[in-house]
Amino acid sequence: MAGEEGMQIAPPMKQMGYDRAIVVFSPEGRMYQVEYARKAVEKATTVVGVTFTGGVVLVAARSIQKLLVPESVEKIAKIDDHIGMAMCGILADSRILADYARVRAQVNRITYNEPIEIGALVKDISDRKQRFTQVGGIRPFGVSLLIAGMDDDAPHLYETDPSGTLREWKAQAIGRGMKDAKKVLVTDYKDGLPKEQAMDLALRALQAGEKKLSASGVEIGIVENGRFGLLTRAQIKDTVKKFV
Repeated sequence: MAGEEGMQIAPPMKQMGYDRAIVVFSPEGRMYQVEYARKAVEKATTVVGVTFTGGVVLVAARSIQKLLVPESVEKIAKIDDHIGMAMCGILADSRILADYARVRAQVNRITYNEPIEIGALVKDISDRKQRFTQVGGIRPFGVSLLIAGMDDDAPHLYETDPSGTLREWKAQAIGRGMKDAKKVLVTDYKDGLPKEQAMDLALRALQAGEKKLSASGVEIGIVENGRFGLLTRAQIKDTVKKFV
């Protein structure tokens, strides 16, 4: 009974229910489930991507606990020979999307006998994420992605968010340290950066977002000369030593 001492007054019915189903818009035109999914991304460790002449560098911070095996936490994944993906948000959702992207890339190779265009793959992933905002009884993917790759000898860096929106960037940061990391990127990014300067800029932006870096808490992937590869733990230790 509303109004009695010690009991909560229920909100009016017209204020209830807008965040209980993905297919319901609020009177303000908002989709609360998508906004909640974005909150999951905003609480995740920072991820940064920077394009340079001939490639893209992806760097990601990961939370490392004392008893945790670091290699069991994957923030950057290889999708195809020329494509890498950095993940920010619910890692279980990220893993599902990474597996989906790998399948789409392999289907393209089998069907057309050529590597998939990164723009086509990113659109496919974004379309899948968008479909999960239109069907009742499901929830959006609580993950944003930075996807790096090469097409026709040109580097590309794309972002997809939980709504399925996609954008292409020269440099971008997502995650809990996004605001501070983007300040560094906006101030210091220049077209035509060489690889070494792009790596330095990406790590400085990551450090600005996370405040503290460690060799075991950083992952680095690079697209270069049409190939994507992950740096080894020894290479990462040597690369980040001046930031630790």
